[in-house]
Amino acid sequence: MENEINIIKGRDPGEREFHQAVTEVLESIAPVLEKNPEYRRLKIVQRITEPERIIIFRVPWMDDRGGVHVNRGFRIEMNSALGPYKGGLRFHPSVNLSILKFLAFEQVFKNALTTLQMGGGKGGSDFDPKGKSDSEVMRFCQSFMAELFRHIGPNTDIPAGDIGVGAREIGFLFGMYKKLKNEFTGVLTGKSIGWGGSLIRPEATGYGCVYFAAEMLAEKNSTISDKICLVSGSGNVAQFTSEKIIALGGKVITLSDSSGYILDESGIDESKLHFVKRLKNVKRGRIKEYADKYKEAVYTVCDHGAGYNPLWNYKADCAFPCATENEINETDAQNLINNGVSLVCEGANMPVMYGGVKLFLDNNILYGPAKAANAGGVAVSGLEMAQNSMRLSWPAEEVDQRLKIIMKNIHRSSLDAARQYNLPGNYFAGANMAGFIKVVEAMIDQGLV
Repeated sequence: MENEINIIKGRDPGEREFHQAVTEVLESIAPVLEKNPEYRRLKIVQRITEPERIIIFRVPWMDDRGGVHVNRGFRIEMNSALGPYKGGLRFHPSVNLSILKFLAFEQVFKNALTTLQMGGGKGGSDFDPKGKSDSEVMRFCQSFMAELFRHIGPNTDIPAGDIGVGAREIGFLFGMYKKLKNEFTGVLTGKSIGWGGSLIRPEATGYGCVYFAAEMLAEKNSTISDKICLVSGSGNVAQFTSEKIIALGGKVITLSDSSGYILDESGIDESKLHFVKRLKNVKRGRIKEYADKYKEAVYTVCDHGAGYNPLWNYKADCAFPCATENEINETDAQNLINNGVSLVCEGANMPVMYGGVKLFLDNNILYGPAKAANAGGVAVSGLEMAQNSMRLSWPAEEVDQRLKIIMKNIHRSSLDAARQYNLPGNYFAGANMAGFIKVVEAMIDQGLV
């Protein structure tokens, strides 16, 4: 396995995040490869780690003052063995090929776990929508779609939102696609309710993450009720993770953004969370304003050179990292363990560094990996695709019930795969194994393509 990982690293030098994701998956599925030697003979590892297609393009756009800017656009079409490519678009200055390849690679297995017919992909741009006017965001989105439209379609590749791509951006992207193709199809998910979107889609990733955590706790005859929870981030995933924790009787005491975090030991209740939603979704303000309004809260500025994140260094029962990749390093993981956290459930994509993952597993922490725990978002995207195909709109209760069932099934398949390979309770290995086997069997059935 080490030799295969080194070959991939040599072939794609400098792609740190992609190497991390590949290493984590391949090391955890080693028992599957040992039990199925034909996978190595058919070069499955080499095939599954190589994208089927990478699209990189120029995105020129003009700001409100007439200034010209040029960004870079990407779409990684990773694997279509189980269905058309499905995965979000991310608009953020940090976007590069390595990050999108890691996200697309993870997406393949995440989509497989949902049991819906979706392959894996990811895309985006190094464009930063923060601080831009609506008209500037619109012009960028139209320029981005003027190239992307050639490569996507309702039966080919169906993008969704991600960091920096919400309902506003999806609307602008869809409008341009419709104009260029002269057709109204379900080519994007995350649309507004009035024109093809699905109820519960905005809530899905956060709700699904908490549903998965609830399933893990149920295995230990416990619930989220009365649990003290640390949540990072303050965007869509963090907001609805917090909302569902509160609804189930848990107590959320932290939220964050790129500038810092707030600690509210009295608990973030429904009223306070409503303030956060308005602050981040309407005003597009900073989380510091929460502490300005609620005097019982303490705001701490991020110190990116400290080597650890103090948000993860408080007494708590559960942790829900919902901000971004690699936000929990080994020091943070040890701090969580030392402070009594017994469950870590990932709302973001790969928020825990591999060293931290190993610490959680070695200390018997209930650890829900992103490809299982945050699959609720893409699951409801799949349900949105189904509704679009039928020209129907299901009520919120039906979508939420389907989401619960999907998350329950993901939990069960991850647990069953772990037990099958003598790793009981290891959701990290179980999720990787279950997703990997499903994709690989489809690849083998379809031949060498």
